[in-house]
Amino acid sequence: VQLVESGGGLVQPGGSLRLSCAASGFTFNRYVMSWYRQAPGKERELVALIITVGGNTNYADSVKGRFTISRDNAKNTVYLQMNSLKPEDTAVYYCQARKLGMTYWGKGTQVTVSS
Repeated sequence: VQLVESGGGLVQPGGSLRLSCAASGFTFNRYVMSWYRQAPGKERELVALIITVGGNTNYADSVKGRFTISRDNAKNTVYLQMNSLKPEDTAVYYCQARKLGMTYWGKGTQVTVSS
């Protein structure tokens, strides 16, 4: 099983980034996919999730209206479009796959929002 995040980097406040998470080694379309983040000195927190089919999503209040999660089951990939980024969005962003007690994590990608 592998979850490989990409797309992180340094961006100015107000800017945008698109994170990708490429999955392999499991039946992607049967797993709920989520993005979490962890800032220095803070606990890991859920940012957004998307269910297996139908496209239902859920977001942390802090990112609603700015971030959009999506998935492409044909490409085994989940995305996080991040707009209007703020310094407080700075964190390592992790991809998670979850189904009935089975949970897989990626190694994370750093997002830094700074002028």
